[in-house]
Amino acid sequence: MARRKPPATHGLAVVDKPAGVTSHDVVGMLRRRFDERQVGHAGTLDPDATGVLLVGVGKATRLLRFLTALGKTYTGEVVLGTSTSTLDSAGEVTGTFDMSAVTLDMARLAAAEHLTGPIMQIPPMVSAVRVDGKRLHELARAGIEVERQPRRVTVYSFDVAGTDEPSVLRIEVRCSAGTYIRTLADDLGRLLGGGAHLRNLRRTAVGSFGVGEARAPDDCVLMSPLDALRDYSRVDIDEPTADMVRHGRVLDRFAGDGPWAVVDPGGALLAVYEPFGAVAKPAVVIA
Repeated sequence: MARRKPPATHGLAVVDKPAGVTSHDVVGMLRRRFDERQVGHAGTLDPDATGVLLVGVGKATRLLRFLTALGKTYTGEVVLGTSTSTLDSAGEVTGTFDMSAVTLDMARLAAAEHLTGPIMQIPPMVSAVRVDGKRLHELARAGIEVERQPRRVTVYSFDVAGTDEPSVLRIEVRCSAGTYIRTLADDLGRLLGGGAHLRNLRRTAVGSFGVGEARAPDDCVLMSPLDALRDYSRVDIDEPTADMVRHGRVLDRFAGDGPWAVVDPGGALLAVYEPFGAVAKPAVVIA
């Protein structure tokens, strides 16, 4: 059996995912474009959603878990008065409600008092969370619904504004990784005495990576692995220490909380270290 060639292209693409394709589809587009098999993404976006999708190529795929952990910012619309099976506009209508008496102030108060800060959230059945080895969305397509354990997430801000449509609210949410915006929309509808669903979801930022620098899959450029970790602390080391890092040695803990992007004397990313008690241990060694 012929060996696969090692990856020759490395970096991070900030993609503006279009609607109508899956995150996996985008990975396939970049595999073909850069002629590399080792490609992956950090944080799934629903097929109907658009916006920032971070895609790693080559060695940068080993950094994706650090990018997945970054906070996210989303915009979208909450449609009051109609609940759906998927909690968004792609699902079947499961309930209708007269919510004509709901005011913008009522919606803002409900979001601020009940859906902001640390909250417990149940993953929707259409999510990629695994239960007993199966992804929830696979079970949902088979018509199976299972019990899901609530998870703690943090909503840093939940801004609500009106639109030209009386039953539609414009939202902007800054949140921790793992937060489901469609669940927030559904919860908001319930808190307001009826039901609601989400539409026109757009991820506008992942950490410091915003839509202003995102490009279409066929137009995106690759930034270096070091630039991919710009949201984390950088530690520059000398050559003797770099040799220790290349061999995966544990080092004295660096300043701050970590993780740390460890950079060799030539200015290239050498490794990512994480805190481990009083020391720092290598999580990923790139060299």
